Amino acid sequence: MSQEIDDTVRRIQSHKGVMGVIIVNADGIPLKSTLDNTTSVHYASLIHSLAKKARSVIKEIDSTNDLKFLRVRSKKHEILVAPEHNY
Repeated sequence: MSQEIDDTVRRIQSHKGVMGVIIVNADGIPLKSTLDNTTSVHYASLIHSLAKKARSVIKEIDSTNDLKFLRVRSKKHEILVAPEHNY
């Protein structure tokens, strides 16, 4: 991974309350993570499925639209997903 990506991950991770950062490819496989491998694979799989479903819902509503950002908040945590074409 490039230095720019490493710097961005460090910057995000340095924010108060951030528990981890995971970068996954289009297939949901973790490429870089600040979490342990088991947790990264588990979370990446779950979030990949959720983002895929969210993208499908957006496309179903308007076929010319696409998912740009996904935010999920619970009582304890918040998950932010910024999908790109290959990641």
